[in-house]
Amino acid sequence: MSHLLDPLILDTKIDWDAYMSQVSGFLGGERDYRNLKGDTGPLVYPAGFLYVYSAIRVVTGGEVSAAQILFGINYVVNLGIVLYIYMKTDVLPWWALCLLCVSKRLHSIFVLRLFNDCLAMTLLHSSMVALLHQKWHLGLIIFSGAVSIKMNVLLYAPPLLLLMVKAMHFGAVITALACAAIVQILLGLPFIISHPVAYLSRAFNLGRVFIHFWSVNFKFVPEPIFVSKWFALSLLIVHLLLLTAFAHYRWCKHEGGLPSFLHSKFDCLKLKVAFTSSFPLRKCSSTVTIVKNEHIVTTMFVGNFIGILCARSLHYQFYSWYFYGLPYLLWRTPFPTFLRLLLFFGVEYCWNVYPSNGYSSAMLLCFHLVILWGLWNAPPEYPYVDDKPSSTRDKDQ
Repeated sequence: MSHLLDPLILDTKIDWDAYMSQVSGFLGGERDYRNLKGDTGPLVYPAGFLYVYSAIRVVTGGEVSAAQILFGINYVVNLGIVLYIYMKTDVLPWWALCLLCVSKRLHSIFVLRLFNDCLAMTLLHSSMVALLHQKWHLGLIIFSGAVSIKMNVLLYAPPLLLLMVKAMHFGAVITALACAAIVQILLGLPFIISHPVAYLSRAFNLGRVFIHFWSVNFKFVPEPIFVSKWFALSLLIVHLLLLTAFAHYRWCKHEGGLPSFLHSKFDCLKLKVAFTSSFPLRKCSSTVTIVKNEHIVTTMFVGNFIGILCARSLHYQFYSWYFYGLPYLLWRTPFPTFLRLLLFFGVEYCWNVYPSNGYSSAMLLCFHLVILWGLWNAPPEYPYVDDKPSSTRDKDQ
């Protein structure tokens, strides 16, 4: 399908040669991240990236056409996972699921270009399936695996943490986070033992400045402003403010707001520790909190979308970070179907303008803001399934 949609594209490698150069150094025994480089620059991804692309190199011999077959399989697997998520929530009408298959840019990213974003998003969607089945520890382990391939997955971390606090007691939250940390430590262990500073500073560098030319979302911003620290800081502040506002007024509305929700959790924790009364203790621990599927998916996709909106630079492959949540988000808004479709194809159009320009990036920002406004005005769903007796307690609790 991807080759039918992009029949005239001949140069499909882009970062492939750089990936293979970095993998060659790793397979050759190099463990210093400062020396793992390609023609596009030094390696900037965590260790999971090296393991996955080393396996791909072994299987394909480094051949692009063979790798595209593997990525085509990954595309189908990821699409199946995403469809499963949509079917578990029952938010979209059946015909709207077709929107997940019509993006020319996505087919190019997922199959032809061989970007690591695609593999990271497949694992991210897999972790969401685990969350839908209330398997929070397993979901965190898979989530950490996705982060080890590319750190953009961390945009989902704030809403995921909130959902964990809703679904589990603090002890279980801590053990789940410990599982995620252990995954990172084990994957990075060969590099941490030999050159820890080089690994941590390069694999988890959050301060990189992207090239203005490749920006799809802020091309209309003059380059001196685009690369300035105050512009990055301003976007970070807006990001945090939006997350806080949605957490307080939308995601925790039925709990009385974010401070009230956290206060009740801490009160419950103090009662468990102090053993001051058997009745409050039983109230805090005798039931299982099961978070509704719709609330899980909505919170995850909206939290990630806020990060996308506030990202200083979105390159073309970054479209994969939120495309598969876009139809869900649009059908969560109170907009009529015509406007939902207009916004969807408007976003798709902006991502297919190459190279991006001031007009296309300004249009994309406007489309994003309209979607965010719709999500803000949508009625929040009740987050919990009816309480279950303690005998049915999930082992993750």
